[in-house]
Amino acid sequence: MLVRALAVCLLLAGSPAAALAQPAPAATVPAGLASFDAAWQIIRDTHFDPAFNGVDWNRVRDELRPRAAVAGSTRELRAVIQQMLDRLGQSHFALLPSESVEGTGRGGPRSGDLSGDPGLDVRLLDGRVVVTSVRPDGPAAAAGVRTGWFVQSIDGEAVAPLLARLPASLATRLRHVEAWRTVTTRVRGRSGSTARVEFADGTGRTLVRAIVRQPEPGDPVTVGNLPTFFVRVTTRAAQAPDGLKVGVIGFNVWMTPVDALVGAAVDAWRGADGIILDLRGNPGGLAAMLMGISGYFLDEPIVLGTMKTRERELRFVANPRRVNAAGERVKPYAGPVAILVDSMTGSASECFAGGMQAIGRARVFGQPSMGQALPALFDRLPNGDVLLHAYGDFQTSRGTRLAGRGVVPDEMAPLSRDDLLAGRDLAMSRAVEWIRRSRR
Repeated sequence: MLVRALAVCLLLAGSPAAALAQPAPAATVPAGLASFDAAWQIIRDTHFDPAFNGVDWNRVRDELRPRAAVAGSTRELRAVIQQMLDRLGQSHFALLPSESVEGTGRGGPRSGDLSGDPGLDVRLLDGRVVVTSVRPDGPAAAAGVRTGWFVQSIDGEAVAPLLARLPASLATRLRHVEAWRTVTTRVRGRSGSTARVEFADGTGRTLVRAIVRQPEPGDPVTVGNLPTFFVRVTTRAAQAPDGLKVGVIGFNVWMTPVDALVGAAVDAWRGADGIILDLRGNPGGLAAMLMGISGYFLDEPIVLGTMKTRERELRFVANPRRVNAAGERVKPYAGPVAILVDSMTGSASECFAGGMQAIGRARVFGQPSMGQALPALFDRLPNGDVLLHAYGDFQTSRGTRLAGRGVVPDEMAPLSRDDLLAGRDLAMSRAVEWIRRSRR
């Protein structure tokens, strides 16, 4: 399963490019009408449900196409196309204005050298962008940046107007993802260059920090339209009471180099009282990896979930890992497993977390995930706008659809600025406490 250009890094199960509508020549129909026609045909050819969720798709075209033909402005045209998409009553169908996506889709991600990393991560909190993590050995830490600070401007460009440009039609979870992408593509840049970032600290003071971007270690991978990821697997001991031994394993993307590194981390924690898998900020990648990663924690070929497209059905079945990298016979880890998720946990991460939750093998902590577990594509229309559309459906083994809903944690740990400013990690603390209770 390969990752292609996506709106929010959604898992894919094929390449339906041959079925996608091609833009009509400008000389044949006006660009606006051509965009309506292209959007309608793309969905007709790729939607996972031949019945279109009970909607008469031909009738929708016949009703709304005349309105698109007489639309007097781009805004009116967009309203007609969005109305067409809304008739499906499903998530993952949205029109993104060209000015808000900056190169998303088949034209590629936002242009420019983004190889330099500032060493911080952000999330959308109460309508503002807040620093949620600072890498201890990174440039942001060296510049004195702290978690809980609001990002106000980057290289003289104010953040608030950028957020205001996000289309009003975006669902809340998509808005979180687009806000993250918008800010991240600006705070990153050429390695060795300096980002001048204006923050508001915990007292409301405005602080400007010069952050010298540094190369990020790891193999670079592209996941949809999101900024380049550098494959990273981290492992450490969690702070735990009473001599409790808890291992934390985190990784930022589902790509093949991750598997061996996760396997080595599991080997290191086989004697632990519990393992916490930190998937916060992991937007997905190669969904087929679910079967191998889950096998480190499952001793039977259990079905985690099923993905259906118009042409095929794929079951994600755990592949028990009974031999380690050294060729030694081992058993999959059988102790308590906790999974941490947040608003930037998407795609393959959601299918894994939701699948492990559904079969009772893991307990989930944090905030609801993206709700972007469907295979979906990002296609540019003739007028430059971008169509987000799903062409597959995913359900856990219990029949739960994660699209739109996301993975709902067993124990919620809301993102709090007070916690960030104090350096507290509520989701991690609650996961450790659950493991402590489980070992009694």
